[in-house]
Amino acid sequence: MVSYKELGLVNTKEMFKKAMEGKYAIPAFNFNNLEQMQAIVQAAVETNSPVILQVSSGARKYANQTLLRYLAEGAVAYAKELGCEKPQICLHLDHGDSFELCKSCIDTGFSSVMIDGSHLPYDENVALTKKVVEYAHAHDVTVEGELGVLAGVEDEVSSDHHTYTEPDDVVDFVTKTGCDSLAISIGTSHGANKFTPAQCTKDANGNLVPPPLRFDILEEIEKRIPGFPIVLHGASSVPQEEVATINKYGGALKDAIGIPEDQLRQAAASAVCKINIDSDSRLAMTAAIRETFATKPGEFDPRKYLGPARDNAKKLYKHKIENVLGSAGKGGC
Repeated sequence: MVSYKELGLVNTKEMFKKAMEGKYAIPAFNFNNLEQMQAIVQAAVETNSPVILQVSSGARKYANQTLLRYLAEGAVAYAKELGCEKPQICLHLDHGDSFELCKSCIDTGFSSVMIDGSHLPYDENVALTKKVVEYAHAHDVTVEGELGVLAGVEDEVSSDHHTYTEPDDVVDFVTKTGCDSLAISIGTSHGANKFTPAQCTKDANGNLVPPPLRFDILEEIEKRIPGFPIVLHGASSVPQEEVATINKYGGALKDAIGIPEDQLRQAAASAVCKINIDSDSRLAMTAAIRETFATKPGEFDPRKYLGPARDNAKKLYKHKIENVLGSAGKGGC
């Protein structure tokens, strides 16, 4: 077994405590490869922000669990090399769907895991989450649970509908499971096509405007479990400039729309202390790669298209940290 402490990582306890006191959210960026990890670490160090490196089950299979351990250890060393004396980096399993997967991640150096039993009947979700919590806490690893179902598609996570989190359930769930944070459903959604045109209105310029997040539900949850860390999944904003670049250079993204950033900023100033962002990074990297392929058709050196992709992702990460989540300057180093 490898402890995350041996790798120089931290769990989310202090991160979330400080975020709730400071009214900001910790960025939780999903990554699948070296370039994304480099961009995340560079952005976090340059903005002095704590950060959560998120790995889905699919990303873990893609990158290989053994290599991930060394990538995480390398991320800490890289941050120090960039001038960050005490990196505040957490390695988190996103949407773990079984006890066995969560245990395997804990045993190979993850400092935080999410057990997503939201698709199960309530009592089964409670039982599964509690089982993961008991094992994780024995190794000082933090656990995120989930109540409510998000629509959309992201890796192995897929649902054609959403179910808002019921505020009356949260006290019972948190008390029975002992989880350290809770992912809720208030209208966010996975993927780049979070809403259908029928769900949206149009502004004066004919642009689709998504339905607003259910802040009334969030406020009720805050009243039920004051001071408890809340998490938002599916919170990519789907930058329209990246969508336009992708489509300009041969892409076919139609009706791609995300969560308005002003609403995410509002959420970050509440009990929401972790906001997950994945699709935006994918869009930024794909836009840069497509532009390179289209404007430099003779290029075949991967560094010449993955480099610009990494730089564009870093630009996006810094924007999120500084202007949306509010975590810049909050002691990431």
